[in-house]
Amino acid sequence: MAKERIILGIDPGTTIMGFGLIKVEKNQMVFLQLNELNLSKLSDHYLKLKRVFERTIELIDTYHPDEIAIEAPFFGKNVQSMLKLGRAQGVAMAAGLSREIPITEYEPKKIKMAITGNGNASKEQVAKMLQQLLGLKELPKNLDSTDGLAAAVCHFFNSGKTVVGKSYSGWDAFVNQNQDRITKK
Repeated sequence: MAKERIILGIDPGTTIMGFGLIKVEKNQMVFLQLNELNLSKLSDHYLKLKRVFERTIELIDTYHPDEIAIEAPFFGKNVQSMLKLGRAQGVAMAAGLSREIPITEYEPKKIKMAITGNGNASKEQVAKMLQQLLGLKELPKNLDSTDGLAAAVCHFFNSGKTVVGKSYSGWDAFVNQNQDRITKK
């Protein structure tokens, strides 16, 4: 893994999408960017999804990531919230797949475990550990951006290992690995 590469990490959401980018040089992480896309002022769910797609494309076209790590939606009690999160994740994945960037999906507990050693760590604990690992001077008020950065760092830590999450190298790989999602007419 000596090759230089850029990893884009995304924490999808329909209120806030967090994202972070790292560069890997000589098997060392270098912090590039962390930020968020605030969607709370948009009332139309489909407009939010459009903005998630557009912002993901902007990030790809600006930073040219070699890989994308994305946080998988967690299973909560509210089915509607999970459906919305899944859609946000789907459009972010579609943006990456449209540019033929490999995508790996990580469960929230796996990301927390990779960063802190504790799968039940709080957002604050994850953010503080990222601050130490990457030498960040200060943390953002909103921790959705550090969640996106955590996905990228988790992917770095899991590079070269067998990944429990799903990984897609393009549309064909996605279709082949998700035959159960195809509806027959």
